Amino acid sequence: MAALTTGVEHEQVIDVHERFYEFIRSFRDRSGSYKYRERIKQMITMGQKSLIVDYNDLYLFDNRLARLLIERPDEVLQQASEVVKEVVMNEAPDYGETIDRFYVRVRALPRVVPLRRLRSEYLGKLVMLEGILVRTTPVKEKIVKARFMHCTREQGCHRFDWPPEGELIGDILERPPACPVCGGSSSGTFRLLPEESKLIDWQRIVLQERPEEVPPGQLPRSIEVVLQDELVDSARPGDRISIVGVVRVRPDSVSKKRAVFDLYIEANHIEVSQKILEEVVITREDEERIRALARDPWVRKRIIASIAPAIYGHWEIKEAIALALFGGVPKITEDGVRIRGDIHVLIVGDPGTAKSQLLQYAARIAPRGIYTTGKGATAAGLTAAVIRDKTTGEYYLEAGALVLADGGVAAIDEIDKMRDEDRVAIHEAMEQQTVSIAKAGIVAKLNARTTVIAAGNPKFGRYLTNRTLADNINLPVTILSRFDLIFILKDRPNPEEDRKLARHVLEVHRETERIKPEIDPALLKKYISYARRYIRPRLTAEASKLIEDFYVEMRRMSSENPEGPIAITARQLEALIRLAEAHAKMALRSEVSREDAEAAIRLMKTFLESSGMDIESGRIDIDVIMTGKPRSKQEKLTRIMEIIEELESESEEGCARLKEIQRRAASEGIESSLVEEAIRSFRRDGIIYEKSLGCYAIVR
Repeated sequence: MAALTTGVEHEQVIDVHERFYEFIRSFRDRSGSYKYRERIKQMITMGQKSLIVDYNDLYLFDNRLARLLIERPDEVLQQASEVVKEVVMNEAPDYGETIDRFYVRVRALPRVVPLRRLRSEYLGKLVMLEGILVRTTPVKEKIVKARFMHCTREQGCHRFDWPPEGELIGDILERPPACPVCGGSSSGTFRLLPEESKLIDWQRIVLQERPEEVPPGQLPRSIEVVLQDELVDSARPGDRISIVGVVRVRPDSVSKKRAVFDLYIEANHIEVSQKILEEVVITREDEERIRALARDPWVRKRIIASIAPAIYGHWEIKEAIALALFGGVPKITEDGVRIRGDIHVLIVGDPGTAKSQLLQYAARIAPRGIYTTGKGATAAGLTAAVIRDKTTGEYYLEAGALVLADGGVAAIDEIDKMRDEDRVAIHEAMEQQTVSIAKAGIVAKLNARTTVIAAGNPKFGRYLTNRTLADNINLPVTILSRFDLIFILKDRPNPEEDRKLARHVLEVHRETERIKPEIDPALLKKYISYARRYIRPRLTAEASKLIEDFYVEMRRMSSENPEGPIAITARQLEALIRLAEAHAKMALRSEVSREDAEAAIRLMKTFLESSGMDIESGRIDIDVIMTGKPRSKQEKLTRIMEIIEELESESEEGCARLKEIQRRAASEGIESSLVEEAIRSFRRDGIIYEKSLGCYAIVR
């Protein structure tokens, strides 16, 4: 076997084959077992052909060999795979004969190269990159050893493999310059035999910088990665992955004759980040500071005060945002049903009430946060899209904002400005926490375990207290009902509060450095990441009883009057549990106490009394949010429908005149404006039709 030089100033010759064989045969882990002997046995048992090698183990065994692997990966990996083949043939010759080639895949290099720093100096070297998988092509087949047929009149036909030694590197298959059997080149014809050639699975993906690593005001960088053989389909768009591979070049896609080349990565190993938020590095010192902070009895108040300290007031909204950042505990039942732990928050308010600033701060302080606006977001941009490459014509599956924010927070500002067809796309992501797509032959389901914090302006410019929430905001009830908490910000003049606000704003502008959060933002980000990663509080019997009693009591008021409004549903019950769990997480507690349940109930009451109130009856009615119409209005609409039916049966024309409907409705205390609104709604829904001018009949 060929020996390689290290390439350093005092060159040393290394027999890669011998050293790697020694590494597999003799390396022991801390427990004293032969780590790679065991891995090869396991590989044979599982029917695999890849041996995973930890770079740190190789460095501990022979640092010269490890450095040579970085500098000259092609030669080292080729010889390493031959060693694995030899070892497998000794252990299980029957299995070894069935596999053409074994692979050595290296994981966890000591240094991660940022995508922005990938330059020509890394060409031909082994590097490790981290980012988000944003696009994938369908799996294709690539020829690694082609079989050609060369036919001439004199010599007949000859079959031969190309290249004669080794395998094809790169994506371009060139015709052999001459026939290795007869030496003929110009005479006769060369014909490729795909069925007899050796092919492997091939896939191209695009790796993009993580949103939190992109410098402000710049576009995220990306690079193409080629996956081969066992690596194909090992990750989905939206996954956070780390890739170890060799840097290669190919001609610029615009013109293959130019002296400009594109870098791409030929992957050697790919690893999907299984743990959510593991990109936030928490050292031992950080953990000590986090634990010390959690011991403070006022830690929750300090966390809430650290949310957008430059904004005056809005304590309950800041508390809701803090709870959403921590989130509840996601659960998966034994039959595979997933119960979400994410808390969705909606802020509806008058202009100039700092909604956008609250959202931007939330996205900035979240360990994984994405900020977008409804006007600048489409359904495909939020969820996922199928993109066609202009040069190759291939279809890519590209992940959107909610998929990229998987495990984090998606802040959607101006949600009321989104188009109706775009808004529908977030239904599934908010409740099922997945994004399903079926376009251009690509059918996929992507994870979108995302907390949504949204803000919107009232439909009429300012919030009208004499109208319901659904009437005030341009959002369908199907989306409104998916928010755990909805807050209404009203800009009402109040001399005392206005003076406090003015003084606070003036102080912010006059002495910026004095406005400091209670907890340093960098530490708070790590605190949130630590809580989301490791703290999974469980409900105590006392907290469960308190939530149960609150739910039953709210429902009892509805049961006493069968015709009365329903105050609360099971959806709000689950929201209460999530809020209580998040409140316990804020103090890094492993149990949900009575105090946590009380805080959740207090916030839920605030939400119901502000957003879920029936304007006419003055009672809490969850139908205001769940259906967009309070129970009292639903009863009036039902009565209008009955009046139309009665008048239609009484009339000789077989339809009900608008004036007659309004006269009879007015006698029962139903205003004429509601009658007109009901008729418009019934016609739109196809319940009634206009039989003649101003005369309506029921569709039967």
